[in-house]
Amino acid sequence: MTDTEEHLPPELELALAYTPSAIRPAMRTYFALDGRLARILSGTTEPILGQMRLAWWREMLGKPSAERPSGDAVLDAIGEHWAGNEPAMVPVIDGWEVLIVSDQLASSQLLDFGKGRACAFLHFLGDATDDERDRAQAAGIRWALADAARRVSDDAERAEIVRTALNIRAGGRLPRALRGLAVLDALAMRALKSGGRPLMEGRGASLTALRAGILGA
Repeated sequence: MTDTEEHLPPELELALAYTPSAIRPAMRTYFALDGRLARILSGTTEPILGQMRLAWWREMLGKPSAERPSGDAVLDAIGEHWAGNEPAMVPVIDGWEVLIVSDQLASSQLLDFGKGRACAFLHFLGDATDDERDRAQAAGIRWALADAARRVSDDAERAEIVRTALNIRAGGRLPRALRGLAVLDALAMRALKSGGRPLMEGRGASLTALRAGILGA
């Protein structure tokens, strides 16, 4: 998959730059799918229609790659870089569905959304310890919520998202495979402490990303 097929936000490109090359294509594919799902949410006016579009992605991930239609950049990349591991990305779809069907976002729903969206990161940990997985999940949820906060226009909803994210227990250093997630987590914490601003807003964002990319925390 090339940049001309699926453009990613600058914070995700930074995260990929610090991701080991062996897993970078799979991580990029995950981000691309996540972006597609975000666009389904933003373009949904009737929940049932959004759910139908999400159901199509679930159906595709449940099929062998040879039985899927070709020509879609994200779906083709999933077949190339996630073959046999597609179920690991189904919770990402489930996470986005939480926002589509929810009339009002409470903390529990936001956490379900964050957990689903962050679940794919755990796929890259292999035989990691439970503590490492807990830290990765916490970082993934904070990023997912910080990214959601900058998307909403309602001040009360944004405040609830920020409050929920900041209440998540901060973790320690992430494994080398998830150095890119460490970058996103650092940017997310910075954005959340500013009230839910965009992750790359301000001149300090690049320095924050650089520090996390080098130190992993």
